[in-house]
Amino acid sequence: MPRFPPSPSPNLLQRLFSSSSNKRSSSSPTAALLSGDFHLRRFSSGNAARAAKGEKEPWWKESMNKVRNIGISAHIDSGKTTLTERVLFYTGRIHEIHEVRGRDGVGAKMDSMDLEREKGITIQSAATYCTWKDYKVNIIDTPGHVDFTIEVERALRVLDGAILVLCSVGGVQSQSITVDRQMRRYEVPRVAFINKLDRMGADPWKVLSQARAKLRHHSAAVQMPIGLEENFKGLIDLVHVKALFFHGSSGENVVAGDIPADMEDLVAEKRRELIETVSEVDDVLAEKFLNDEPVTAAELEEAIRRATIAQKFVPVFMGSAFKNKGVQPLLDGVVSYLPCPTEVNNYALDQDNEEAKVTLTGSPDGPLVALAFKLEEGRFGQLTYLRIYEGVIKKGDFIINVNTKKRIKVPRLVRMHSNDMEDIQEAHAGEIVAVFGIDCASGHTFTDGSVKYTMTSMSVPEPVMSLAVQPVSKDSGGQFSKALQRFQKEDPTFRVGLDPDSNQTIISGMGELHLDIYVERMRREYKVDATVGKPRVNFRETITQRAEFDYLHKKQSGGAGQYGRVTGYVEPLPSDSKEKFEFENMIVGQAIPSGFIPAIEKGFKEAANSGSLIGHPVENIRIVLTDGASHAVDSSELAFKMAAIYAFRLCYTAAKPVILEPVMLVELKVPTEFQGTVAGDLNKRKGIIVGNDQEGDDSVIQAHVPLNNMFGYSTSLRSMTQGKGEFTMEYKEHSAVSNDVQTQLVNAHNATRPTD
Repeated sequence: MPRFPPSPSPNLLQRLFSSSSNKRSSSSPTAALLSGDFHLRRFSSGNAARAAKGEKEPWWKESMNKVRNIGISAHIDSGKTTLTERVLFYTGRIHEIHEVRGRDGVGAKMDSMDLEREKGITIQSAATYCTWKDYKVNIIDTPGHVDFTIEVERALRVLDGAILVLCSVGGVQSQSITVDRQMRRYEVPRVAFINKLDRMGADPWKVLSQARAKLRHHSAAVQMPIGLEENFKGLIDLVHVKALFFHGSSGENVVAGDIPADMEDLVAEKRRELIETVSEVDDVLAEKFLNDEPVTAAELEEAIRRATIAQKFVPVFMGSAFKNKGVQPLLDGVVSYLPCPTEVNNYALDQDNEEAKVTLTGSPDGPLVALAFKLEEGRFGQLTYLRIYEGVIKKGDFIINVNTKKRIKVPRLVRMHSNDMEDIQEAHAGEIVAVFGIDCASGHTFTDGSVKYTMTSMSVPEPVMSLAVQPVSKDSGGQFSKALQRFQKEDPTFRVGLDPDSNQTIISGMGELHLDIYVERMRREYKVDATVGKPRVNFRETITQRAEFDYLHKKQSGGAGQYGRVTGYVEPLPSDSKEKFEFENMIVGQAIPSGFIPAIEKGFKEAANSGSLIGHPVENIRIVLTDGASHAVDSSELAFKMAAIYAFRLCYTAAKPVILEPVMLVELKVPTEFQGTVAGDLNKRKGIIVGNDQEGDDSVIQAHVPLNNMFGYSTSLRSMTQGKGEFTMEYKEHSAVSNDVQTQLVNAHNATRPTD
C-alpha cells in the first residue's frame, strides 16, 4: 500500500513547526523535566557508539528490528474481535471480512470468549503470524479470563507490546482496568485504540481523560477524528500533520488529504498538547520544547517511541474497526512505537545458582533459551508453541528440557502462516515458532545444554482448594480423562487425584474461580458436562512439641511371625525449613539391621499422609530414630513398616497436633463509600486487614483471610458495593486455626467417619 506524502495547508504547518509551544505557561514543571530522571532504553546511543568505532552491525540486527510480538486485549464487547479481523484482512492473512456472528451467517469466529469456533483457519492458535510493510507481526492470543493462573503470566511473558482496545461509548470498564493492571505488572509497553467512533454517543476525549484518571496512563492522542458518530469520515495524524481517508469497499485504500480548514486551530492545539505530554517524560524532546524550537515529525515519532518503550507514555489511536477506518494507521503505530524483541528486558532464572535472575541479551549469538508457552492438540499430535528468547533453534538439533532434564531432537519446526504451517529450517531469538512431536508441559524451558536457565520459577505453589468432579454421562469418560490430562500439562498448579474413600475424581487448584474455569473449559472444549461437588479446602496438620515413641510390633501366627521395635522421637521442624518431612537415623550399632531402615522411613511417611485429627497430611515434622530391636527370624520389612505406622499414631496425640488452614492474601478495590461495610465483613470472616490505601476515588484494602471463609465472596462483594468492587486472591501460607475452629473440624470429621 503506497504511503502518501503529507499535504496539510502550508499556513498550518508554518504555525505548528515555528512555535510548537508558544501557548505554554511559564509555570510549567520545568524542574521535573530537567531533573533528569529519564531511563532511556538501549537506543541510538549504542548504535552511534558502534558507528563511531567503525564496527559492523551484527548480522541479525536488521531482521530483529523488524519483529513485533503483540497482544490485543480489551473489555468484553469493545470490538477486539472485529479489530483483529480487520488486522488480519489488511495484512493479507484472510481474504474476506466477516462480521461477528449474526449478520452474514458466517461470523468472525476469532471471538476471545469462544475459542474453539474458528473460521476454518485456526486463529485461536497461540500466535498468528502476519506481515505489514516488511515487518513480521506475531499476534499472540491473550487470555480472556484474567485469573490468577500461571497460564496468564506465561502469555504476558511472551508479549513485547500490546494494543489496549477501549470503546468510545463505554470508556474504561472494569475488565479494561484488570488487563491494564496485569500488563503493568509484567511491564508490557502498550498503545491504546479508541474504537467505535461511528456509534451514537461516541466521545474519544472523555475516554482519554478516563484513561488518565482510572488507568493512571500518561497519555495523549496521536490522532483525532474528522467528525463523529454517523459523520465520522476519517482521521488526522497529529504527528505527520495530515488527514487520512479510507476508500474502497473494505477501507483498504488509505488516501492522505488536506486538513479541513475549520479544524486547523484544534489540530494545532492537540499537536501542542501531544508534544507537551511527551516532553514531560523524554528529555531530548523536553529540551527542544523548553527552547521553543520547532519539532519535526521524525523527532516527535522518535520521542514517542522512546517514551512508550520505557512505559512512561501511552499513545492513543482512534478509529472504527467495524467501519474499516483507522486500522492501517494503528498497524503503522505498532511498528513505529512498540518495541522489537531486543528492546525489552527479559529475565531467566539460573537453576545452578538458586534461581538467581539473569538478564538475557536477546541475541541469536547467545546460548539457546526458549519457553513453551502454549500447547495445542493438532492433527499430528501435540503442537508446542515456543518463544525463543536467545540463541538459534534448528530442525534436527538436540535440545534439553530443563524441567524434565530430557534430551530431545527437534523433528519438525513450523511457523504458523495463513492457514498453512510453513516448514522452516531454523529460527532465532525474538521469533515465535511451533514444534511437533515434543512431549512437554506448558511453561517448560528448553536450552542447548550449555546453560541451565528456566523462564519461570520451578517452585509451583501447592493447591489450596479441591472439588469432586464426575462426568454426567458414562459415555464421556474418555473425553473427561483426556481433558484432565491436557489441563495438567498446561497448568502445573492444577492437580488431579482420586479420593480413596468415595472413589471420586478430585481436582485441586488455586481457588474457586480457577477450578470453575477448568470445569467450564471441559464443557466447552471437550463437550463433557460434569457434576461438581462442594468445594473443599486443603487443610494440613502439624505438631507443636516433641514427643517420644517406643513401640514393639509383635505378631505370632504359626510359622514366621512379625517382630520389629522402634524407639525415638518426633519434633516440629523450624518454621523456615524448606523440607516438610525429615527422617533421621541416629542408631549407633546394629540394633536394627540397616536393610530395614528404608522400610521404617516409608512407614512414617505413609502415616504422615493422614493425621489423626481430620485425616489431612501432616507436614513440618522431623522423625528421629534412636534405638530399636529386631529378631533374627521374625523381623521383616513389613514388620518394621507396621511398627513405624503404629508408633507414629501413638505419639502423635502427645505431640499436641494442630490443624493448619490456607490463608489467602486478598486485595480489594472498592469505592470509598463502601469501605466501612467491606472492612466489617472481612472482620466477620476472621480476616486481618494489613493495608489500606487510597487510589483516586477507590480504597485499596489488603487483608489476610482464611480460604475457608472466602466461599461465595464474589457474590457478597457485588451486593455490598453495588457491583463496583473487585478483588484478587492469592495463596499466602498455611497457618494454625483457632481452638474453636479446630474442635468444629475434628467433630465434623469424626461424624463422617464410618463406625467400625
